[in-house]
Amino acid sequence: MYNVHIEHQCGCFKKSEYKPEKSFDNQKDAYNYSQIVCELMNEEFCQKHHFFAQKAEENDFIIRVVENPNAGSCSSGGCGTSCGCE
Repeated sequence: MYNVHIEHQCGCFKKSEYKPEKSFDNQKDAYNYSQIVCELMNEEFCQKHHFFAQKAEENDFIIRVVENPNAGSCSSGGCGTSCGCE
């Protein structure tokens, strides 16, 4: 079993349809899912954070979350709403 975990659940993530953990039968599916989810979150969320996938332990992928140095404050219109980003 291969697992994909989100490292930090920001406000945008909590409001999204994405799950904080998902399991797969093979490594390729877990890898592909982690890459696609990161790309979608980077496009859909408020841009305060940047998401990227990283292989962790033998059967785990972690979706890492870092502050986006190119983003303004979310409350200043980054996402147009009070998204609760932390």
